[in-house]
Amino acid sequence: MLNAKHTILLISILTLLSMQSHADIYKYVDKHGRIILTDKPTHSGYKQLVKTWKGWEEAKIPKNFNWVKNQKKFDSTIRSIAKSYKLPHTLLHAVITAESSYNPDAISKAGAVGLMQLMPETAKQYGVSNRRNPRQNIYGGSRYLRYLLKLFNNDLSLALAAYNAGEGTVKRYGNKIPPYKETRNYVKKVIKYYKKYKLSMS
Repeated sequence: MLNAKHTILLISILTLLSMQSHADIYKYVDKHGRIILTDKPTHSGYKQLVKTWKGWEEAKIPKNFNWVKNQKKFDSTIRSIAKSYKLPHTLLHAVITAESSYNPDAISKAGAVGLMQLMPETAKQYGVSNRRNPRQNIYGGSRYLRYLLKLFNNDLSLALAAYNAGEGTVKRYGNKIPPYKETRNYVKKVIKYYKKYKLSMS
């Protein structure tokens, strides 16, 4: 039988995991073997949890990958490209965080690649010859995002929905966020990061 301590821990875990539709969940195991779950990791030792058909698992990322280090590494490039396309650098950081967690080698099941998860057609359209190249990838993703913002009259939510589900899908639903759980969660996630970075990144 579960004792009171284990019961409280189990309830806490289930509560946090139920928040997945609104926030990312990260796990950290301290030196005493205690499991800490949070949606606001404070250091790179936290591992993101993702829901798979097998249940909740740690996100598959390269060994020794440090997203905080990569965030700092790519910051100057992101700021430079953001300035070129008159986009807030904090918005690009938000999109990259949601798309790849700053992993330039990230590949989705759908075949999107790189920091801003470009599909082959999008990459070709915006002159990206190597989707794994961080600078090229950010340039392509930024050009596409700028285009989407113009297309949807600077409505950020619609632009982000189109970035996730395609501009045709957003138009098909009457220029509204499509009723897809993944897309709606994506929009909320990026906007959450965007608000956070506007306060923490000067």
